[in-house]
Amino acid sequence: MTNVSSRFFSVAQAAEPVIFPPLAADLNERLGSLYTLSQRSNFIFASPVGPFHDRSRPFNLPRFVYFGPHASDESPRLAVYAGEDARDLRGTLALLHLVERLALEPQLGHGLNLSFFPLVDVLGLQAGAGDRRLVDEHWGFTRVPELSLLEKDARLRGYHAFVRIVPATDDLITVRLRSNELLGSLGSELVTSEDIDPWPVRFEVGELQTQPTAGPLTIGDDLPFRPFELTLALPAEWPQPLYDAATVSILGRFIERYRGHRAFGQNL
Repeated sequence: MTNVSSRFFSVAQAAEPVIFPPLAADLNERLGSLYTLSQRSNFIFASPVGPFHDRSRPFNLPRFVYFGPHASDESPRLAVYAGEDARDLRGTLALLHLVERLALEPQLGHGLNLSFFPLVDVLGLQAGAGDRRLVDEHWGFTRVPELSLLEKDARLRGYHAFVRIVPATDDLITVRLRSNELLGSLGSELVTSEDIDPWPVRFEVGELQTQPTAGPLTIGDDLPFRPFELTLALPAEWPQPLYDAATVSILGRFIERYRGHRAFGQNL
């Protein structure tokens, strides 16, 4: 086990699991299963972020940190987010399914550091609130406590890329890849139509022409690396099993391709 893994493991041991209201029974069950699995894993560590307070009550953001075989402090770091609107937990549950896959097959992320945030909208779920429009928030200026924690975490960790799982507005999968700088051939290499097969897909790849006003790229210029953002939007009408299958398949292949791209680039 690497030194960096040991550091996060000690944090995870001290953190309390996040418990959500009864209406999120599936989430509590899958979180509990993953917490148990992480205690036996040398690669996945439960490390909630927080606490933050709302009306004097303390809350944490659930986080699972993955250190692939032979990962180190210098390894590429990616952050993966889901549950930006707590009214739809399918992306959250699907992301937990992906973390379980990595715990059981750690070689998929060989040499990578991955941070998974399965539920961003913690207060929305606790209060049963409506759409808090977290997707419209500028991370550098936000007063949303969950996003403030994510902003601090991103600055501390210096991620190379952000990945977001969101619901789509139609019956197509949308893969959106964007950056504050020219992506070049990177966009066509990281996710291909073969990776999405057999589902229909729309690709949106390009350089941002203006400074982003929402999401993690709003702080991209302040990070030591120029990160890119990959958004996976899954059809709004899909049932949970299909959400799980597509998330594990598409993001699993993306992780493998990104790992290969980084390894190739370092050997040029």
